[in-house]
Amino acid sequence: MINVIGLGYIGLPTALMLASHGVEVIGTDYNQTLVETLNRGQTTFSEEGLEQLFADALAGGVRFTTEYQSTEVYIVSVPTPYDEVSKKIDPCYVVAAVEKILTICPEDAVIVIESTVSPGTIDRFIRPLCEGRQVSLVHAPERIIPGNMVYELEHNSRTIGADSPAVGERIRRIYSSFCKGEIVVTDIKTAEMTKVIENTYRAVNIAFANELAKLCYYENMDVEEIRRICNMHPRVNILAPGPGVGGHCIPVDPWFLVGDYPEHTPLIAKAMEINEKMPDYIFKRICAMMEERGITDLSRVGLYGLTYKEDVDDVRESPTLQLLSRHPLPFRVYDPMVSRELVKGQYTDYTAFLDAVDLVVVMVGHSHIRANEAALDGKWIFDTRNVLKNAATYKL
Repeated sequence: MINVIGLGYIGLPTALMLASHGVEVIGTDYNQTLVETLNRGQTTFSEEGLEQLFADALAGGVRFTTEYQSTEVYIVSVPTPYDEVSKKIDPCYVVAAVEKILTICPEDAVIVIESTVSPGTIDRFIRPLCEGRQVSLVHAPERIIPGNMVYELEHNSRTIGADSPAVGERIRRIYSSFCKGEIVVTDIKTAEMTKVIENTYRAVNIAFANELAKLCYYENMDVEEIRRICNMHPRVNILAPGPGVGGHCIPVDPWFLVGDYPEHTPLIAKAMEINEKMPDYIFKRICAMMEERGITDLSRVGLYGLTYKEDVDDVRESPTLQLLSRHPLPFRVYDPMVSRELVKGQYTDYTAFLDAVDLVVVMVGHSHIRANEAALDGKWIFDTRNVLKNAATYKL
């Protein structure tokens, strides 16, 4: 049996995928309400294919509880935030989970850390907890993205970091029950580094794209046309610029390296700063458009999109929330994917939202706005995601 600890955006799909492929699984989370919801047969977030996966896992016997289980294998999938001052990882949730596991696990248990951690975290914070115990540690970082989780869980390659090839192979077999991608077995620190570097590479590329967008705006050039032409080169792949970087990975994980190795990571630090300042840049552009169009009332400005990416309900580190936290002004806000009230001025009806504003700032490129672009007729539009076809639209 496998006990999956943490039933959030990563832990829950992992538990469901294992259970739907014949592995006995119990999912554990401290959140009683979340566990009760799952035990009623309801998912806790929206994701393509998750409902069917949940049904398959229930048929496979998956169970949910707030209690840790005594078993042979644990998969820990809890958050790993960072200290905003030092930029170092805060491993408190992983440490707490492992400490709890050690109170009930049998000898020879394997503890798999799926949570993304900085290189050396397991050696510094987790291994000392296990001294004197016959347990094995493994790092198997996730590689999935909201909006395509179910597919990527099955098809993306995986990395298994272990102290011994035998333990690594044992865990590889567990993941191969559902993973069709290549599964590489390596050492723990290498596995830690590769996951962080994957997200850091993307963060730096996005920062380059964001800087390019600002340069092109200054020179009155079309950044998307430049990207299109440059990306025809076989060795160039400039990512899309945007109003900021959200989610729990790209705006967080690279800081682990900056915090632990500040003297070796000036490029990464600068890239993260560029990305973090994009919501402020968007605000400046909004103010310039208001002045140009004679809009004096900030409440006539509408921000479309609260999630961090298109067609998901995940709002973690959302650029819109970043903008509103730094500039708490009476903007109107609407997102078709978010039904719960998160901010002041939030609408749940798209028509009412449009009736209340003169300038629409597209912060998220949901398919909803692309399908309903005609409804924007008569509005000034600032499309930060380059998803609309209207030639008169302001672009990033």
